Amino acid sequence: MTPSWSPAPESGITIRKVVANGQTFEVAEAGQGDHLILCLHGFPELNYSWRFQMPLLAGMGYRVWAPNQRGYGASYRPKGVASYTADKIVEDAAALFDASGARKLTLVAHDWGGAIAWLFAIWKKRPIERLIVMNLPHPACFAEALKHGPQRRRSWYMAFFQLPFLPERMMGARNARGVRESFRGMAIDKSRFPAQVLDVYAEAAQRPGALTAMINWYRAAARHRASMRIGDGKVDVPTLIVWGEQDKALGLETLEGTDRYVADLTIRRLPGVSHWVQQEAPEKVNAILMDWLPRADE
Repeated sequence: MTPSWSPAPESGITIRKVVANGQTFEVAEAGQGDHLILCLHGFPELNYSWRFQMPLLAGMGYRVWAPNQRGYGASYRPKGVASYTADKIVEDAAALFDASGARKLTLVAHDWGGAIAWLFAIWKKRPIERLIVMNLPHPACFAEALKHGPQRRRSWYMAFFQLPFLPERMMGARNARGVRESFRGMAIDKSRFPAQVLDVYAEAAQRPGALTAMINWYRAAARHRASMRIGDGKVDVPTLIVWGEQDKALGLETLEGTDRYVADLTIRRLPGVSHWVQQEAPEKVNAILMDWLPRADE
């Protein structure tokens, strides 16, 4: 396995191979202990997107695993749209927790990873202590927002990704310029995404079959909607939402009504920060995490 990136030695992060759900995952790891924080990335990211949070969480006494989810980086890459349904990806997360041998689980997630984390909590796939989601609304709130023009217009790319072949070609052309622009184009503080950061994402996306696998998450969501049924949508664990307010893909209205589904809810909004909140404002996000999360031994 050729790693997708090389952590700085001083970060305390290492890259390892983990077999879970019968498949191999590329996992970034930091810290020790029997309380696992599982960090789930979004599109078109990698576990690299958690590089600023992992040392902090490890310092708070948690063991931290950030997998490259199925289809991404050096993790396994099954063929076919049906391999990327949400229920299968939730099962991956549960299997990773089982493989860790930890006793307790907290989920930290962003973007598509947030969708998986919401479903994990709603379905009670495994007992979790706390849930932290960044810039991805509760699925019921997102579905409601999609009934209206503003969010439908923001989500135009979801329809575009249903096309065969063309999205991959456009995202991958000219050294994955489309992947690079996904970050730079949406970022408010573009200095957080210099060439060496964008290179990590672009190189991973250009691995054979990677872009098709990544985009298949969107195709599967549209074609296999039953895999995302949420029932009453209730989440019964303490939940933190961290939200960069200058998100071009998701409007603030998608947060409306979250308290109908989550009884113990905290929302922290960051003005002037884009969708890529934990990478663009890591100091602010880390301060929020330190304030809201107890230490692992508490």
